[in-house]
Amino acid sequence: MFQEDGSSSVTSLPLQMFPMISLSPSLMSPYPWLKDLKPEDRGLYLIHLLVTCANHVARGSLDNANTALDQISHLASPEGDTMQRIASYFSEALADKILRTWPGIYKAFHSARISTFPEEILAKRMFFEFLPFTKMAFVITNQAIVEAMEGEKMVHVIDLNASEPAQWCALIRDMSARPEGPPHLRITGIHHQREVLENMAQILTREAENLDLPFQFNPIVGKLENLDIEKLRVKTGEALAVSSIMQLHTLLAPSSTNNNNDFHVAGNGYSPSNDSSTSSPVSLMPGIDRFLSALWGLSPKVMVVTEQDSDHNGKGLMERLSEGLYYYAALFDCLESALPRESFERFKIEKMLFGEEIKNIIACEGGERKKRHEKLEKWKRRFDLAGFGNVPLSYYAILQAKRLLQSFKCDGYKIKEENGGVVICWQDRPIFSVSAWRYRR
Repeated sequence: MFQEDGSSSVTSLPLQMFPMISLSPSLMSPYPWLKDLKPEDRGLYLIHLLVTCANHVARGSLDNANTALDQISHLASPEGDTMQRIASYFSEALADKILRTWPGIYKAFHSARISTFPEEILAKRMFFEFLPFTKMAFVITNQAIVEAMEGEKMVHVIDLNASEPAQWCALIRDMSARPEGPPHLRITGIHHQREVLENMAQILTREAENLDLPFQFNPIVGKLENLDIEKLRVKTGEALAVSSIMQLHTLLAPSSTNNNNDFHVAGNGYSPSNDSSTSSPVSLMPGIDRFLSALWGLSPKVMVVTEQDSDHNGKGLMERLSEGLYYYAALFDCLESALPRESFERFKIEKMLFGEEIKNIIACEGGERKKRHEKLEKWKRRFDLAGFGNVPLSYYAILQAKRLLQSFKCDGYKIKEENGGVVICWQDRPIFSVSAWRYRR
């Protein structure tokens, strides 16, 4: 339900309790009764309108969808309470989906838009600073790597999304303090922006030099769907670790890029299909399965995976809208607890991160829809099929994560152990999962 101040703690959608009000506006004063709604009624009615609008969009009833969007615009606001902000971004996503039915208009409308990449980088840094999720992923990932690499002399870490040097600075410090002495550490970073990798290389090299730790950084400019596994330059005698933070779900999207790209598999690549009782040639496998098969061929000692723990990969719009409302209501609540409503940082995180994710989940189909988040239980089945065995997270790794949560001084965050990993929750709503895996013959 919703609190009286308009913040959400969504556990159900009690739409049957909120009767349909006519979507036909008055000719004299559009929707004059809206201003009299209490915040909790406004929140419920906004959900009601969003579901109604999505139903019209799904059926192709665009006139009715347009009327619903007009009514939402009188209630929603990116600067209002939690539900008003959520409705603002979901209505924008539904409008974007409608606009895509006219490709010419859509392309013309977006042709003059400049890149928002610098703003996206800024928003991700703010997300890292004000919410605990990425920090917790770093802490758990690093501890799992340190434990797996005990006694190893040559350590190679592959970062599938090398955008934040703070994680690897912490790992360098941990490795340099090992009782048996530091290993030779090599980090391969993958990112689609060269300047991000250059910045990371400078910071990590300086940190390693200060601690007298032998270190190399191998930058790879590109995206996962186009990755040539050979460029990872995994050498004989290296102990390999892989870190994937919110990246693997992008390979669930069907696309010609994925279908045409054969990841080069080292050794005798395991070739799972969606049916566990059969196997298929690597070239015929979905992109995510081929990628996991390629990683399996590299024989990693540990692979730590962080993913959004929600089911946004449904085929139907209504299914994705319902699950998305639950999930992002929880995330917007997290920001409500951390930052004031007029905060510049909060607006940037909501617009550049959450808003863009919502738009991709709701408005896009096929290969364009990259935000195909799935639950940990589904990832567990994928890793099992790909030949990976689960690595239970240690008591110390979970203890570190819990201490980090306590430093945020907010009772809303929780950690649950399930399916061989941990799930980080807001109240009882799962937000992110972290799990560890290893090569299994």
